[in-house]
Amino acid sequence: MTQYSNVNKKYISQYTYYENNGNVPTNLNWGSYQYVSLKEVVNNFMLMYNGNHSLVNNEERYKILFHAKRGIQELNYDAFKEIKVLEMKIDGNLRFILPSDYVNWVRVSLYKNGYIRPLTENIQVGSALAYLKDNDNNILFDEQGRALSPEYSNLDIERIKGSKRSIYLNQDSQFNNQEGYYWEGNWFFDYNIGARYGLNTETANANPTFTIDKRNGVINFNSGMANELCILEYVSDGMENGDNSSIMVNKLFEDYIYAYIKFAILNSKQGTQEYLVSRTRKEKAALLRNAKLRISNIHPGRLLMNLRGRDKWIK
Repeated sequence: MTQYSNVNKKYISQYTYYENNGNVPTNLNWGSYQYVSLKEVVNNFMLMYNGNHSLVNNEERYKILFHAKRGIQELNYDAFKEIKVLEMKIDGNLRFILPSDYVNWVRVSLYKNGYIRPLTENIQVGSALAYLKDNDNNILFDEQGRALSPEYSNLDIERIKGSKRSIYLNQDSQFNNQEGYYWEGNWFFDYNIGARYGLNTETANANPTFTIDKRNGVINFNSGMANELCILEYVSDGMENGDNSSIMVNKLFEDYIYAYIKFAILNSKQGTQEYLVSRTRKEKAALLRNAKLRISNIHPGRLLMNLRGRDKWIK
């Protein structure tokens, strides 16, 4: 059966797909049929949508490449459901360095005793910048006039040592290691039973907590994460650290990328009639909506399982 979906697509044999022609790694091509490369997207667009008799008239390749990459970035931020996962052991500094392609986090978890425990983002300040001062409390500067800072602020030092108290009900709580009494599964300290009525459930978490320092590119944890295994689920921009040959887009969004490039070029070109810009904008939006529905995987079996989950007795 002849395939026509990609003009420049080179189809590989089953042996190449499963065994990579005997080369290492053998799994290099597994799942590759789901995607079309950035190079193929640009080549297809220039062949089919860019020419003397096309709406986009003889645009330079570098412009098409730029808009294709921007469209893929937008998809990674919003529509793609391809989440990257990174595992790292937390050292004594209680920091997790963000991946080089990190854009936003989805979930931060503690992996311990075979269980993945999602962690809560700490609403308290966990890290701060400090300045070095002399004995007269004057800020010290270097030869370029920049204020000097210590490696760790007092806030960081207390967090790392575990002496910084927390509003969360974990090992950094003000009641940790204090004498109290236990009643029906709960601990009570110096106040009557029932005093936790109206407790803020956001802070009623015994697991370690974290804060994300975007400026410094790290995740800071409290003392409970020392020498523990952290799992970060995050969203990337899809640019593969600048390696264009590794950039891919799911085939379900291929037509949307073509529409995005067409709209972006016409929208940025001076003198383009507004009805053409409006038409390509609507086309882009419609294709994105259709692609999102396709990739959502709304399977009848999953819907049935969810409905069955709601049909239960509440005791």
